[in-house]
Amino acid sequence: MSVFEMTNRTSFAYSAENPTGERNGGSKGKDCEKMRPCVWIEPGETLTLCDVQGPGMLTHFWFTGYIGHSFILRIYWEEAEYPSVEAPLSAFFGCAYDENLKDKDGKYPVLNSAMILVAPGRGYNCYWEMPFRRRCRVTIENRSAESKVLYYMISGWRGAISELSGYFHAAYRQEHPVQKGRAYTVIDGIQGKGCFMGISLAAGLNGANDCWVEGEAKIYLDGDQYPTINYTGTEDYFCGSYAFGYDVAMHQYQNFSGLYAGLYAQIGDTGEFYNGQQRFMLYRWHVKDPIYFDKSFRMTLDNHSLVGPRYDDYTTVAYWYQTEPSKLQMKLPPEQELHMK
Repeated sequence: MSVFEMTNRTSFAYSAENPTGERNGGSKGKDCEKMRPCVWIEPGETLTLCDVQGPGMLTHFWFTGYIGHSFILRIYWEEAEYPSVEAPLSAFFGCAYDENLKDKDGKYPVLNSAMILVAPGRGYNCYWEMPFRRRCRVTIENRSAESKVLYYMISGWRGAISELSGYFHAAYRQEHPVQKGRAYTVIDGIQGKGCFMGISLAAGLNGANDCWVEGEAKIYLDGDQYPTINYTGTEDYFCGSYAFGYDVAMHQYQNFSGLYAGLYAQIGDTGEFYNGQQRFMLYRWHVKDPIYFDKSFRMTLDNHSLVGPRYDDYTTVAYWYQTEPSKLQMKLPPEQELHMK
């Protein structure tokens, strides 16, 4: 449906200035007067940011303020008591190394894709479309020991959705380090019919950089014993080649951020005190090449180099749609294990 086609839809938006998302529910202040631009979330508190009745669709998130790993984003569909989206806020937006505010060139890392935008100053934006039929609830939990500030906008529309619409899911996983000689599991345990939409990856190198991107991405559909979709290397899965330029003329990694894939940031190894680990942030969205499954889905990513298995730090979020809201199989690690400097 084109945006210029007039439809029976009603827009809504939840923010600190309009926490109920109601019509006429925004600021009662005067022109140029801020009344409540942000919220503070106390230690251990879970704040409901959006609770909206359907049918309808979420179309955009924007977050700033504290946007680190101690904030846990969860999304609940319909009457489910379990979330179908659960991830540290920064990792969901492809920025798992959230304590590093500048890249190796001294600039804000900018993820400039069609589905997620990390804008300078750490403005987190999400454009994944998220349909629901009866109810949608979005929460943030503060797992830190300190009160933290959040600015936010969650917008969408109410109106009829297609009977074929699936529910958006996202799950976090980390392995610090990856067990040497064993593939890293991006996602497993997905049961039912759905469509896989991609991953974000944060990789921290441990040991010498001997072409860490040789590891193959392998996708198993509907109970496969062997992968049906098998990429030849990590940089190939993320739509690059030859170690993103490291193995060719320039002999250095070249950042890029496209509509659906990118190696958008390199962090560390800058000469700063206690900042020696090379770290990379990447993403791959299967928007133009979605991966469909009928019964189950599993994806692994080898951590391998030209000289053998590696033991790097891997952190991922997987994104997909399913016909029904599903309980996530991946469990979040304790708060103290989420710190990624």
